[in-house]
Formats: sequence, structure tokens, C-alpha cells
Amino acid sequence: MKKHVLASMTMFFAFFVAAQDSTAVQGHKNNNNFKQLYEEFATPNRYRTAAGAPGVDYYQQQVDYKMDIRLDDANTKLYGNETITYTNNSPDALPYLWIQLDQNIRNENDMEGAKNPSTAPKYRGVNAFVDEFTSEKFVGGFNIQEVKDVNGQPLRHTINQTMMRVDLPSALKSGQQFTFSIKWWYKINNHVTDRARSGYEYFEEDDNRAYVIAQFFPRLAVYNDVEGWQNYQFWGNGEFALNFGNYEVNITVPEDHIMEATGSLQNPKEVLSKTEYKRYKKALNTFDNPVIIVSQDEVVEKEKVKATKTKTWRFVAENVRDFGFATSRRFIWDMMAVKVGGENKIASSLYPKEGNPLWEEYSTRVVAHTLEVYSKYTFDYPYPKAVSVHAKNQGMEYPMICWNYGRPNPDGTYSDRTKYGMISVIIHEVGHNYFPMIVNSDERQWGWMDEGLDTFMQYLTEQEFQVDYPSRRGDPSKIVRYMSGNQDYITPIMSNPENVYQLGPNAYGKPATALNILRETIMGHELFDFAFKTYSQRWMFKHPSPEDFFRTMEDASAVDLDWFWRGWFYSTDVVDIGVKEVKRYYVSPTPSKEVNDLLARYGMTADDLNPSVFMVAEDSEEFDPSLAEGKAQDHSEVLASTLEEGQEIPAFFYEIEFEKPGGIVMPIIVEYSYADGTSERITYPVQVWRKNDASVKKLITSSKELIGVTIDPDAETADIDLTNNAWPKKEADSDFDAFKAKVKG
Repeated sequence: MKKHVLASMTMFFAFFVAAQDSTAVQGHKNNNNFKQLYEEFATPNRYRTAAGAPGVDYYQQQVDYKMDIRLDDANTKLYGNETITYTNNSPDALPYLWIQLDQNIRNENDMEGAKNPSTAPKYRGVNAFVDEFTSEKFVGGFNIQEVKDVNGQPLRHTINQTMMRVDLPSALKSGQQFTFSIKWWYKINNHVTDRARSGYEYFEEDDNRAYVIAQFFPRLAVYNDVEGWQNYQFWGNGEFALNFGNYEVNITVPEDHIMEATGSLQNPKEVLSKTEYKRYKKALNTFDNPVIIVSQDEVVEKEKVKATKTKTWRFVAENVRDFGFATSRRFIWDMMAVKVGGENKIASSLYPKEGNPLWEEYSTRVVAHTLEVYSKYTFDYPYPKAVSVHAKNQGMEYPMICWNYGRPNPDGTYSDRTKYGMISVIIHEVGHNYFPMIVNSDERQWGWMDEGLDTFMQYLTEQEFQVDYPSRRGDPSKIVRYMSGNQDYITPIMSNPENVYQLGPNAYGKPATALNILRETIMGHELFDFAFKTYSQRWMFKHPSPEDFFRTMEDASAVDLDWFWRGWFYSTDVVDIGVKEVKRYYVSPTPSKEVNDLLARYGMTADDLNPSVFMVAEDSEEFDPSLAEGKAQDHSEVLASTLEEGQEIPAFFYEIEFEKPGGIVMPIIVEYSYADGTSERITYPVQVWRKNDASVKKLITSSKELIGVTIDPDAETADIDLTNNAWPKKEADSDFDAFKAKVKG
């Protein structure tokens, strides 16, 4: 019967290793990196399935708003009267409702400042020092004037910092609606001086302001099957958990203001001049270049004389989770149409003259590009428009509208850094329409579910905007510095945004990089793109949890990824895979000392294994140099019976040992280089680590001499230490050599 010599040897060693006596030791829990995430994941149920999809009993609440808003520009105050209709689609009876009062983070309690420690500054510039210790802290927050039911009767309510509980006359049963109203006002903050998400920028030279207004009205908190009421206080970093609903909003501002907002403008003829309206109508069907609706010259004239009268802009928005608006007499306005899914959508921008020429050249075109690319990878953009608003030092998102930074120098010049920074933030903030405005994750609890997914999509969109676009995040090499940093200041991605040290790398950079690696290296484009699109479409206009994302990515791809989520999302482990050792082996007629010792242990000799051949390592004591010189005993008789016509024994045998100092398991991507100038790449699947988390060995046979081994040759796994990635080991450049190379380049 035909025998394979090398296979027989492998079975022989396996037998002896398994047969060795074992000593009883203390056991341990299953800490294998490939253990399924059953302990971490919520149990599937009728609300959310094990496949990651909404279950048969999935529900979400509906909250509709009708609002009358008035801006007092002279005194920088905002007044509002809102009527809220709450529909209880849950199976539970609700005795009270929780309302979010996010503006209260700016009240006298100063929640955002109080939550962090403070120390004496070791150094400050003179101006910064004076400003820090003499400037009066802005104090704002909602002034709730009344909370009433539809009959005008007061409702008992209790304010707890940024949350307000409204007690209902009787429990709101499943399927019932409750309508009530809230009247309120607050003083608007300067978002430039206090680095806030919304507020105004003041332009001293002409005594005007540009307003970007959000979190401006009391909003219902989310009640769902995952947490009940999501009434975690707003501390500043964790953003928002919100319900879908329909909005009718009337906003009264000075007559000479230009405004954009969430929703469709209902009265353009009333609020625009005849010339502006004519341009507006033209823009709705113009695809090549943006149409200027309000020009820079027209804005300069309006800045000189302030209007004394007011006008009211009316907006209607369906199935949105929030509402924001921007208004100013200083806004230039341009628009164009973009075709998405066979329908015309509007891309639009508002910006002061300080944004030109950069904004007029790029902003609206970038909005259109973003809608096209995001729609390709997720779903066709369902809303009628997307608006980019210029706001100094600001990047923030709301349904259909967002604020973005990027301001040229006063003389109109700008650097590539300013240009690409502006383009990137517009892509990112417009992209938030998809995550979380439509795929409506809980930002208050899981910042990465919108920021990380959006940053990943931002990377794809940037790369399609321009070849070799200088993306700040997404490429694996960009996250190495963070992941290899001080572990005292790193937290897992699966952390509340308030509890992380470095929110940018944690919620934006690392998850975006992880998804990029998943797409490029682990799953491949076809499997990843199908799964990612499946998740996006499953959870359009719904509230997904982290488990829903993780489960869907596996369910739609047939790729087991629990090991990946565990390493990248649930831990702060790093990727570090290296070449520990390379040994060359020779076929020998005599066994090595290791084999002889094993045989002797069981009263056997090499003769008991005849006919057989053995392999010895080149660096072993029993290695006979004649094997390398081709002068060893001829084994042809022993091997002839195993060879078929045309078969040859390989000339070279190499045992490669790979080590894993890092905790994250990853596929081993290795390039083998040969003496004849050729090379080959092999990817060993991640499962190669499943039984030995420290090191694994691979036997390479070839007719060519191996002269080099390189792990992760294209740096696609975020390996934090490249000094152990090659054999023979490459000498690292000295600091001086590195400096010379940098200068030369």
C-alpha cells in the first residue's frame, strides 16, 4: 500500500506528544480568542433576532412636533412654543415621559466643566492666561415657562439637570397617543468662544451674527426594548438618542436673513425676493454647477443696513429624528441638483464671505459627491436635500443639514491642509445623514456606531473624490500610534463616549480602521459590501444596537467574526505578528536525537520504523554537513515506492515559526522571497492561531532556495511593531539616517 513518508512522520510525532504523561494542574476558564461572544451579546428575542435583524415584535415610538420659533437677534435669545404628539408603540404602559433639555448643560451647574478634574496650568500664553481667568462663564439653559396638556391644564414636571420628567394624568397604554405643549426660551451662546455644537458667531466689523441652531427645543428621550428610557444625562461627549417623527416648524427671523433647515421649505415665494426665487427654481434642475441664489455682493450690501421687520420661514420634515436650522443676513447661498436612485436631490451650501473662494468652489460639489458615494454603499438617500453650512471651528450634523469648518486666510488664500480639512469634514457631516440620522443608533451610549461607521464611509468617499486623497483616518498605519500608546489612557471601542480618554481615535479612527481592514483583508469587497449594505438597509429608520451590527455582518457573509469583534471592539489589545525563527531541514537516513529519545522512551529504535526517512534541522547537533553537500546515503530505494511517475522530492524544506506578541489574532499575510528573484504571497487564515495563541509553525517546501520572509508586506493589519516582521531581520535606520531620508524627500 502506498505510504507518504512525511505524513507518516507527522503522525508519529503527534502520537508521542499525545501519549506523554500529564500532571494534574488547576483549570482555567475558556479565554480562547475564538470563543463565541454569547457572554457579551444580548440574548436574541422577538424584538431583535439572532441574525441581527428587527424581530417580529420590534417597535419604536413615534414623536411628532409642531413648533413656532422666534429669534431675537438683538438680544441673542430664542423663544419657542412646541406641541408634541407622542405615540406609544411599545407593549408597556408609560406613567411618565422623559424629555431631553440639552441646553441645560450650560446652566449655572456647568455639568460639562464639573465632570472633569482641573489643575494649575504650568504654562499659558499671556493672552490665553488673561482670557482663561478673567472671562465670564456663559450661563444659559432652558427657561421652561409652561408644560400643558391639550386642554391647557398644567402637567406636573420635574427637571433633573438635562432631563425633565413629565408625569401623565394616567398611564399611556400601548397604542395610545398623548399630546401636550411646552413653552420655553433660552439665551443663545457664542459657539466660537465656548466651542459648542450650536450657537452664533459674532462678526465685530459689521456687528452681525451667523446662527447655527440645534438642540434648541425640548426633545423626547428614546424608550425601547434595549434600555427602557434612555435618560442618561447629557454630559457633553455622548451625543443623542432620538425618536423619528414628523415636524412642522415656523421660524421667525429678521427680514433680511437667509435660512436653511431640516425639511422642505414651504413658502419660498414669501421669504425670497423675485430674483432669489427665480434662481432657486433654476437650481432645482441644475446638475453641472451650483447656482448662486444669494451672491457675495448682495450679502455685502445687506450687512450695511439691518432690517427692522421680520419674516417667517416654514419647513415640513417627515420621518426625521431631529431638527436644526441656520440663519443670517451674512449668508451666501448656492444650490444644485444631484441624481440619486433616479430622483433629484438638492445639494446646498450657506456661508459668509469669509468662506470664499474655498466654499463657493467646493462645498456644494462635495455634498453632491457624498450623497452619490454613500448611496452606492448603503441605500439611496431618501431625504429631499442635504445642506452644508459654514461655521468657524465647527463640525456637527443634523437631518438634512450640518455645520462645517474650513476658512481661508483673510486675503482669500488657503493651504492644502485647510482645503482638504474642509472637504473631509463636509463629507463626514453630510455622511451622518446615513449614520445616525437614518440608521438611528444610540449616540449617547455607543459613539462609535455613528462616528466609526461614518468615518469608514468617509474614507471610501474621500478616496473616490480624488486619487491619493490625503485621508486622515482609515488607513491601518494611521491608527498604530494610538493602539501602541500608553494603555492607561486607552479604552475599548465598546465604551460610553464619556468614559474614554481619546474620543477621536477611540470612536472615529479605530472603528473606521477596523472596518477598512475587515473589508480589504479579512472579508474582501464583495462579502463586506453586501453585508454592510444589508445592515444599512435592515436598520433604515430604526434603532440598531451593537449586536445587531455584529450579527448582521456575519449573517450576511458567512464569515465568523466573533474573534474580530472581541479583539478590536471589546479589548485594547494590539496587532503584533513576527517571524520568530526560520529553520532549514534536510532528509536524513538517520533520526535526530529528539526522535531517538522518544523511541527509547517506549523501548523502540529507528529500525522499528523501517522503511522510513527522517528530517534534521540544519542548526541541530546531529546535522551531518554531507546532507547539504549531497553526499549522504542515497535514499532513492526508500522513497521510490512512494513516488509516482513525474513526482520529485522538494529540494528545500523550511520550518517557519511565527510569533504573536500582540493580543489580537489576525491572518498571517506573508511574502516568501527566493534566490531566483521570484516571490509568492500566502495568507494563512486567522484560525491558524486557534490552538496556540503565542506561536505557530508552517512547513514550506520548494525547489528554490528561500532567502527572505516578510509579514504584512503592505502594512494592512495595523501591526504596531515592524522590527520583527522580516527574516533575515532588517536593521532599523538610525535616527540620523531617518532624518536624512526625511530631509532628502
